Parts: sequence; structure tokens; C-alpha cells
Amino acid sequence: MTNHWIDIQHADVILCIGSNPAENHPISFRWVEKSMDNGGKLISVDPRYTRTSSKSDIYAQLRPGTDVAFIGGIIHYALENNSIHREYVVNYTNAAFLVDEDYAFDDGLFSGYDPDNNSYDNGSWAYQVDEDGNPRRDNSLENPRTVYQLLKQHYARYSPEKVCEITGTAIQDYLNVARTFCSTGRAGKAATIMYAMGTTQHTTGTQNVRSYAMLQLLLGNIGLAGGGINALRGECNVQGSTDYALLYHILPGYLNAPTFENRTLKDYLAKWTPKTKDPKSANWWSNTPKYMTSLLKAFWGDAATAENDFAYDYLPKRSGNYSFLKVMDRLQDGGFEGLVLMGTNPIVGGPDAGSIAEGLGNLKWMVAADLWETETSVFWKRPGVDPKDVDTEVFLLPAASSVEKQGSISNSGRWAQWRYKAVEPPGNAESDAFFVDQWINKLKALYSKDGVFPGPIVDLDWNYGDGHEPDIDMVARECNGKFTRNVEINGKTFNKGEQVQNFTSLQADGSTASGNWLYCGSYPQEGNMMQRTGTTDPTGMGFFHEWAWCWPLNRRVLYNRASVDLNGKPWNPDKPIINWNEKTAAWEGDIPDGGWPPMSKDGARHPFIMVAEGHGRLFAAGLADGPVPEHYEPMESPIGNLMSKQQSNPALDRRGKINKSGKFPYIATTCRVSEHWQAGAMTRNLPWLAELVPDMFVEMSKELAIKKGVANGEMVTISTKRGSIEAQALVTSRIRPLRVGGKMVEQVAIPWHFGFNGIAKGDSANILTDAVGDANTHIPEYKAFLCNIEKGGKKS
Repeated sequence: MTNHWIDIQHADVILCIGSNPAENHPISFRWVEKSMDNGGKLISVDPRYTRTSSKSDIYAQLRPGTDVAFIGGIIHYALENNSIHREYVVNYTNAAFLVDEDYAFDDGLFSGYDPDNNSYDNGSWAYQVDEDGNPRRDNSLENPRTVYQLLKQHYARYSPEKVCEITGTAIQDYLNVARTFCSTGRAGKAATIMYAMGTTQHTTGTQNVRSYAMLQLLLGNIGLAGGGINALRGECNVQGSTDYALLYHILPGYLNAPTFENRTLKDYLAKWTPKTKDPKSANWWSNTPKYMTSLLKAFWGDAATAENDFAYDYLPKRSGNYSFLKVMDRLQDGGFEGLVLMGTNPIVGGPDAGSIAEGLGNLKWMVAADLWETETSVFWKRPGVDPKDVDTEVFLLPAASSVEKQGSISNSGRWAQWRYKAVEPPGNAESDAFFVDQWINKLKALYSKDGVFPGPIVDLDWNYGDGHEPDIDMVARECNGKFTRNVEINGKTFNKGEQVQNFTSLQADGSTASGNWLYCGSYPQEGNMMQRTGTTDPTGMGFFHEWAWCWPLNRRVLYNRASVDLNGKPWNPDKPIINWNEKTAAWEGDIPDGGWPPMSKDGARHPFIMVAEGHGRLFAAGLADGPVPEHYEPMESPIGNLMSKQQSNPALDRRGKINKSGKFPYIATTCRVSEHWQAGAMTRNLPWLAELVPDMFVEMSKELAIKKGVANGEMVTISTKRGSIEAQALVTSRIRPLRVGGKMVEQVAIPWHFGFNGIAKGDSANILTDAVGDANTHIPEYKAFLCNIEKGGKKS
């Protein structure tokens, strides 16, 4: 997420792909309409004609799972028609870098592929380096080994005709999208991309996002007002939860979680601290030792010393893949005695949900903390199951809702805002912080008595007051960070216990503790910045620097030093993010992404500070499935891959119940509605929302309804290899068949909010989806699978 939502108003073109903000993120759409009022163009790319599509200037239909082909064709259009922002591309991206001579791509596979392990050795995906160890480059972009020329070669196959044969998009619509979006590839114009789960929930989800970023880099749209990539979060604090290590492979602040070969802190830092010899590279992750040591001090306080590697031994070392898919696989294999679920409902929200429900029966005990009984908390009462046959002991803890507790939330624009408790929780309901605090205090007591390897628990620096529940203000202060002893930094003295001003003061010697380096500055010595409500905006750009606080350093647009030319002058003077003032020798506007001077001056640093080479990566060696996005079909597809002989993503872990028999001819995708939220427990238990959308349904085309003899509102049965559900047919022109690979293919859309419990009940869509995921993130492929539909419900 580079730009904030208010900034969308500055876009000349807005591409909504994999998202439906008018319906699912309506506050963001306020700023889309503001842009349109000022002459901006809205493009909606979606399998369905959604509410966003109804507002758009251009609508293009897309077959689920073909985003890489769609965007790859636009990249082809930009390169072939010289629609790129060349000065930006040469100076701020790695387009001019030369790639190793051993790098190659052939018929769907990149060099280094090991078919026995479904994985790549990415050694050949490297830059050529000069005698100083820096990437060799050709600023003319003519050398055939430049990233630029390799991209042209790779995407030369992605002609509009070929792309539309794959995606099912009408070619006139496709060319209209390409022309309109690529019109922003010049100074003075900007486009933004708004995406959500329609982008990520694929076996190529990471590469989908990568393709968006590559297109924006080629057009010079990263760091600019009205530019960037807008990830639309489906919850009020999804951004905050990822910042604080919701995912298994990261620690707070996106530090890498240690793996089993990182035996010592020295090993860890050697592995995960990037290095560069380019004097103009900021290489911000070179500060990893400061951030990691400060985190360890926040975890274990006085018990973390230089002599014991700051208690690094206490930190668990990851030995494998602990993604949701793998955890659910292990559950089904009987690999757990117990399970704690806080605010999650996997037998509605997880793929192949029927198998997850069966796996829950392997547990000895399960704890569920939620506002209502969820389907998962009463899995032993699900249809077709005799509760007497389930031995799992289930504990349901009544949880407080978001308005019944206080603390910070971080929105899609990275703004951390303080939320106050509006009312007390009802009955015995408690906050999630209360539950965690009680568990830790009890564990500390038990481990102190007779625990095996008690140190990691007993030595936790866990002190958040003596109240009924932990003092969230103390938690916020700890996340910001403090000095653990008197210290002098750059001639200034700081006292023990004093709050750290920002992350530039964090140290690797144990003199600072911080629960999350990104949030240093959110609660400095002068107070809680997240509580601010100032509405002044002297820039007129919608920054509102005194409203709440934005990581990092209250910066509102990331990589904003790419918004100016080599002399520090904005590409678009009418919409400046920052501007170099020659008289004061300082930046004006937003908080600059590093205070160094413009690139034409001494002491400059490249603008993309979070990558070692300092340039935006059109070619990236760090992903599991290739350095540039390539189209692969979803795991279940009605056609063969028209781009290569490699049918699906070659780097996938293929456990799943895939069917290629032809018994399931229709493409299915899951979707959302405005009236229900996520797995539905919070909305299907509210009468006024249950009344608005009371029943499970499936959207289908008029053509498919005629073929199946189904009238609007009649019951149908939808089946896949994983199971079957029943739903009411919603026969609509919002969804239409597609011509792909020379044949007509039908598609259907199914909301995933329903389950067997609550006021509004219905079969769960995720009984149908398959437990196979993206090669990098392992997010499940909810958005593209094959099904069959027959008239009549399951009882008919």
C-alpha cells in the first residue's frame, strides 16, 4: 500500500481489478468519485458487472484467474507503443540493469527449475556486476540483457489477440483499457490501481500484484499523487494486523521470522540483512540489526543481554511452512491436540471447508473466542453429524466487539488511529487483550513452578498494569519503544525509560527496546500521536499530517522521492507530493522518503530505499515462481494454457482435491455482498442485515439458466470434487459467458458469507473451494475453480 485513500482523488485514471470498492469498500469510493468529478476515468475489470462496473467509464470482463495475462498484455502495449515514462524508468527502476547470461525462459519455465521438488534455484536470476560489485547497466536500454529488453522479449507473446483468447475479454474493451491506462505514462499524469482479494486469492496471486507494480513502474506511477498501488483491506485493522506479524513468516515490522538454520543472532543477521556496495543506495533494511535487537529487548527486557545474544535462543525457529493451508492439512492428519481460534471461523472461511470440519473432530480440545457462536465453535452440531460421535471438548469465550474496547487500528492507507471504547462489553464478554493477558500470566506461573525450558515464558517482559485487563496505553508505548539505559546518540543524551522519538534512534547494542520499529514515532515522549485529530492541511493535497499518525515517520505517500525528477522538481507541478527548495536546501510537502537531496546533488540516495539496489524492481529474483509474472492457468481450468505447455504454476505445493475429469464444466468464483461481512457471524446474527440478504444464492447467466431450465429464485445444487451445496439461483445479466480458447464457457459467482448457524443460514461456498494456494503466500485459490450446477436443491 503506497498511497492513502484520500490521494485517489488526484488520479487521472483508476483501475479497479480484483476489487469492487463501490460495494465492498465504499469509503474508498468516495475518493474515486471525487477523481471522476475532476475528469478522472474509472476502469472496472471484473468477471461480473458489479456496482463498481456500473459507475465506470470502461468495463472489461475477465475470466477468473487470468490477471497476469490481462496485465501482461498491457505491459506489452506500453512497451510496444513506447508509452512508458522513459526518464523515470531509466533512473528509478532496474530496467537498465544487465541480467546474468545464464538467465533464460523457455515455454513456461524459468532457468533453474527442479521438477522433482517443484521449485527453482534462482541463482541465474541475478544481475551482472562490475569490478566494484555493483549491477552493470546500459542506460540506452539497447543491450539485449537489460531488464528492459528481456521484458520486451517476455511479453512480446502477450498480444491483444492472444490475451483476449485467454481472458475472454472483448478485444475492443481490452484495447480501450490499455490505451486509457497507458495514457498516464508521462509527466503530469498518474493512474492508480485498486485491488483486493480478487487479485490475491489465486495460485498466481503474488505475481498478480507484481504485475500491477511493474506496470505502474513502467508508467512512472509509483510515489506520485494519484498513483501507486492501493490494497483494499476488508477489515478495519488488516493493515495493522500484518504490520504486527499476523502471518507465519514474519515478525513485527516485517522482519523475517528466523528459520532453523539461523541458529544464532549472528547467523540470522548475516542471512537477512541485505548488502550493497552502491554508495547511492539507502538500503534501509541494512538497519535490521537495530530493529531485531530492539524487538528482542521488547520481548524479554532485562533478560535479553549482549552476553546471551539478546535472548535470541528464546525465539522459535521456523522449520517449515506454517501457512493456514499447512496448518489445516496437519489438523486433518491428527497433528494437534488443541486449537485456539480468536475471531476466526475456518469451516466457513477456509477452503475445502468440509475437510476442515472433519479435522476439528481429531482435536482433544478447542477454544473459540468470538461475539456469537460461529459455525466452527459448534462444528459438532453441523448438519449430518451426531454430536455424540465428536469427542472434542469445546470452550467458547464471549469476546468484546471492536466498539467495546480501545486501542489503535491501522487503515488501508497505513494511518494508525486511536479508537476509544464506546460501551462496556455485555455480560461476561472480554477483550482479546484480556484473554491473552490471562493466558500469559497463567503460563508464567505454571512454567515458574515446573516448566520444561521455562525461560522464554518466565522471562517475558510482560507488565501492562494491574487493572482488570492490560493497559493498552502501555502496550502502545512499548510498541513505539524506549531507551533501556542512558545513552548518547549523535551528541544528544537520552535517559533510561524515555520514549524513542522515531526508528532512527534504535540501536543494535541493546540500549533501545521497540515492539515494532515501523511504529516508532507513534508514541514518542510528547504523547500518543495516534490520538491526534488535527484537520489542517497546508499542502492542500489531503495529507492531514496532524490527523492520527502514519507509518513510517508520518509519511503519507511511500517512495515519494520518485515523484520528482533528478533535480527534485515534481513530475506534476500541479500535484506535488514533495518539492526541493533550493533556498532552504530542504524538502517541502509530505515527509520525504529519506531526507537526502535530489539525485543530481552530492549525497543523494536512490528513491526505492527498501530494496538493496535502490531501484524499483521490474525484474525481481526473490519470489518462488519467477522473476517476472507469467500466465498459468488456475489449478482447475476449462482450457489448456494457451501461453505455454506449462498448465499451472510450476512452483506449487499440489496437495488438494483437483478434478480434471470434465464433470465440472463451469467456472466458479466466490464474492462478497455489502450487507454481510467476512464469514458472516457478525452480520448474519443481526436481524436488520439478515433481512436484507437472508439466503444463500448463486449468480448465473441467463444463458446458463435457460440451458439448465432454472428460473430466477429456484433452488440449484452446485457441486465440485470437494462437495456440494444448495443455493437460490440469481439469474442476471451481471454475469455472462466468456469465449475462451475457441469455446464458450459459463461462469457463476457465489457469496462466501453463509453458514449453518445464526439467523440467516445457508450452505458455505467454501465447501466447494480447493485447498491449494499461491506459491509464495499460500493464500488459497478461492477465486477460480470448476463446478457443476443442476436444477433443484440437494433434497430434490
